[in-house]
Amino acid sequence: MGQREKIEKLIFQLLQEIGENPKRDGLKETPQRVAKMFDELFMGLKSPKFADFKTFQKKTNGELIVVAKIPFYSVCEHHLSPFFGDVAIGYIPAQNQTLGLSKFLRLVAYWSKRPSIQEGLTEIICQELTENIPNDGVGVLLKARHLCMEMRGVRNPNALTKTQCFSGELKTNRQRRVEFFERIKEES
Repeated sequence: MGQREKIEKLIFQLLQEIGENPKRDGLKETPQRVAKMFDELFMGLKSPKFADFKTFQKKTNGELIVVAKIPFYSVCEHHLSPFFGDVAIGYIPAQNQTLGLSKFLRLVAYWSKRPSIQEGLTEIICQELTENIPNDGVGVLLKARHLCMEMRGVRNPNALTKTQCFSGELKTNRQRRVEFFERIKEES
């Protein structure tokens, strides 16, 4: 039995355990749909490392480059409940090398497609960029809504969680950090 079939069987059993009839019309194909959805939601687990850091030669003069409003969808590792929002990334290219803009979106998608917590997701995006592209500083701001807080527990639909991580000049130089936040604000 393959992985997908095992997941289908487990979902069938889960539906039974919560008191549902997995054989009724509306649920007959649910185990298959959930298994297929899990393939998408957790595709980041299938590849051990993100390696798509294609850079281009470009004179940058220490300019801050910001890519904002990168949407993401992830699953909370504590409740397996969705959390989603957007990411803003800023970095100061070094050695006249800039990262292809689509790579920021791909990196966010790669790391968000696995169970995680928002703080960890923010940190790993910052760390990956800091370690894998020539830079003098990286900043990541992640804003998200968590369905584990909106649908259960405190049931607050208005809570927005913001996490941030900085390295290099964006961590040590307050002026550069302010510039990062100002540039993000321009996009709002």
